[in-house]
Amino acid sequence: MITTHHKPDADALGSSLGLYNFLLQLNIRSTVLTPTDYGSFLKWLPGENTVINFEDDRIRGAELVEKADIIFCLDFNALKRINDLGALVQAAAAKKVMIDHHLEPEAFAEFGLHTIKASSTCELVFHFIEQLGEVDKITDDVASCLYAGIMTDTASFKHNSTYPSTHRVAAVLLEKGAMPNKIFESIYDNYSANRTRFIGYCLSEKLQILEEYNTALICVSAGELKKFEIITGDTEGLVNYGLSIKGIKLSVLIVDRTVLRKMSFRAKGSFPANEFARQYFNGGGHFSAAGGESTAALEEVEQQFKSALKAYKHLLV
Repeated sequence: MITTHHKPDADALGSSLGLYNFLLQLNIRSTVLTPTDYGSFLKWLPGENTVINFEDDRIRGAELVEKADIIFCLDFNALKRINDLGALVQAAAAKKVMIDHHLEPEAFAEFGLHTIKASSTCELVFHFIEQLGEVDKITDDVASCLYAGIMTDTASFKHNSTYPSTHRVAAVLLEKGAMPNKIFESIYDNYSANRTRFIGYCLSEKLQILEEYNTALICVSAGELKKFEIITGDTEGLVNYGLSIKGIKLSVLIVDRTVLRKMSFRAKGSFPANEFARQYFNGGGHFSAAGGESTAALEEVEQQFKSALKAYKHLLV
């Protein structure tokens, strides 16, 4: 069984389906089980039609966990990141294998391939295949899945998480059949008109510039999500717009998901987004890209965030 974090992005689902398609070449049966749904812009990934959403079929999902011989845990470093699946995976008799590039991994797996010196989990899955001596088993389906995760987690190779090894891996994937133009179009040129109008509304009406802290902030209510008929994946990338503004060092998105207020942090320079998210908002992630959550009301979370910035002002001015 292969699983990944809730609300999977391209690296999460790309690494999972990349591994799934590779195991097919070895005649090894596997199933990708996600904790939740994911954006429609990932539906093109080869093998996506075989993915099981645990929220939609908990009985079958629980059976898969119980009967698995090996459980691959991809693109997450703590069992809480897979929601209700976490307790089932922890209790399972199967051997657990963690492949991940996030900071401070928990020791829940018997085996691990982990380093923060990788662009993405997709890059690490490639190295896993390489260590097995099975690069010749990388098909165009495997290559497309892994390239998608590398491309998105590096923001098309512009983040400082892009290493020389990242380009070398990408080159091999291109040789194996990944088509970068089609992958880019499938992910970034595949949104609804509602989502485009929503982005415009957020940038025009919701964007706050906190000049004292060189910070951009967008807060979105549950009512606004409903108004624009926003579905899973439609807020993807919205937080990045703030960093495109001259002088901005921190961009934050707070979204009211009804049950929880979800937060995304993107930073430049020396601001530790993961530390900030962990200290104030029960979150974590990468140094410059992290997430958090809160049960407080949206307006309260906004004020908590602005108050918390005071302790980090020296890193933002």
